[in-house]
Amino acid sequence: MSERVIMLGNEAIARGAYEAGVKVSSAYPGTPSTEVSEYLVQYRDDVYEEWAPNEKVAAEVAVGASLAGVRSMVCMKHVGLNVASDPLYSVSYMGVNGGLVFMVADDPGLYSSQNEQDTRMVARASQVPVIEPSDSAEAKDFFKIAFDLSEQFDRPFIFRTTTRLSHSQGIVELQDRKNIPDKPYKKNVRKNVMMPGNAKLRHIEIEKRNLELAEAANTLPINKVEMNDTKIGVITSGIPYQYVKEALPDASVLKLGMVNPLPRKLIEEFASKVDTLYVVEELDPVIEEQVKSWGIKAIGKEIFTVQGEYSANMVMKAILKEAPETDVPAEIPQRPPILCPGCPHRSVYHVMNKLKLHAAGDIGCYTLGAVAPLSVVDTTMCMGSGISTLHGMEKAKGKEYIKDWVAVIGDSTFLHTGVNSLMNMVYNNATGTVVILDNSTTGMTGHQDHAATGKTLQGDPTYMINIPALCRAIGVKNVTEINAFDIVLLEKTLKEEVAKDEVSVIITKTPCVLLDKSRKPVYISHEDKCKKCGMCLKPGCPAITKNPDGTVHIDDTICTGCGLCETLCKFGAIELAKAGV
Repeated sequence: MSERVIMLGNEAIARGAYEAGVKVSSAYPGTPSTEVSEYLVQYRDDVYEEWAPNEKVAAEVAVGASLAGVRSMVCMKHVGLNVASDPLYSVSYMGVNGGLVFMVADDPGLYSSQNEQDTRMVARASQVPVIEPSDSAEAKDFFKIAFDLSEQFDRPFIFRTTTRLSHSQGIVELQDRKNIPDKPYKKNVRKNVMMPGNAKLRHIEIEKRNLELAEAANTLPINKVEMNDTKIGVITSGIPYQYVKEALPDASVLKLGMVNPLPRKLIEEFASKVDTLYVVEELDPVIEEQVKSWGIKAIGKEIFTVQGEYSANMVMKAILKEAPETDVPAEIPQRPPILCPGCPHRSVYHVMNKLKLHAAGDIGCYTLGAVAPLSVVDTTMCMGSGISTLHGMEKAKGKEYIKDWVAVIGDSTFLHTGVNSLMNMVYNNATGTVVILDNSTTGMTGHQDHAATGKTLQGDPTYMINIPALCRAIGVKNVTEINAFDIVLLEKTLKEEVAKDEVSVIITKTPCVLLDKSRKPVYISHEDKCKKCGMCLKPGCPAITKNPDGTVHIDDTICTGCGLCETLCKFGAIELAKAGV
């Protein structure tokens, strides 16, 4: 079969996995990597796909499948690789049986992340080879090559993408799925059991393998030279290659598909043929530092930033010292992210704000509780960190210090890494209050299921983890489940639980408003009854605006009928309209 179609980068990766003969895929959703797993579902007859509770578990599942003799993969975003780094570093020593690929999506420009970590740096530290495509077609084809090389050199591979590649489209030529026979499992304790004596021997072996791979990189077709005008030569990879070709169409280019290990002979040969050599790479100077360490003169971060995404205009301005006439910043209104109309988190944060509580926050939609007008979340660091942060505050300053603090965490994030943090609080005799904002989904990345939703990645029914029972099972005596929009009971419960000298868990169990796509009744405002007190405006719902005369108006096109505004209005100026209005 041969057919040309337009595909999103992530969709092309999923197709590459299918064509490569992958049989097992495990992942935790994280933008910009999420869609790879969602697109893989269409191949469920040939590929097993799952959401794991976190990236470490997902990686270990993929390693297990590889050891059993089939091609397997794990998907995550760049910060997820930190969570998976424990198995990554060790499987680097072990090697593979069936091909094994870590699909990792970086986020230059911080579109949906808390840092701009460069996965290539982690790969160098863990001594794992890296392949990086520059468009959708390469995303599919290179993914297949990654599995071939993984098995040829007995190495796990990292397949690095970025937000721009993940979410841009290109033409892809579809091919048939490879029929890859399962490899037989052979017990090999020296190779697969990483106790110190074995690990020492495996370290020697992987150094040997890395040298072989570095030598092979000099002739791999995914590393290619495009000789043109030799006045300017550019070494680049990934999406920046597209910027270089647009900005410098006449320049000579060494395009690297494998960015770790680097093809030294190929680079030295290319550098000798050009007058001035530039290295164009987003984020860290990973290629540049190695090239310069070999005594090759090159220009890189002297003229390029280590922050954010690049562009063709940036490359042109930095190298040619000229900017196109169109290089004028667009004047657009600032649109800070906000919680959706009807979001249950808004109701919870409104009550916390009223009680003047501080929140040690976590990663999710609810991080938006840090901004005005809610202004409750004081800290956000990484998945599961809110609970541990609150615990650390108490141990530093005492239980009275945190009487106006809570930890907030989502249901998916709680299962990801929050459970361990809560266990730590119970084990070490803490007294803090944890609020689990359970909206029945992984909301921030687009409503993926998790272990407490009762559905698998394929949509099949499965056991639904009981979060309240789980909290009680690990020793929390005070567990309360409450509707997020019952603000009277929520306020009373928060006051009582924060005052206790024991660990407390409050679960606000209210589904994300976007899970139900049906048309809901909406609320209307009676401007003649409005006293202009502004109480309904305090939670910052985007469906409510203030008229020039100080009364309020509810936009029925975006109102979701949550009822928070009606609860706050004491003058009967807001009421529920009939369904269908």
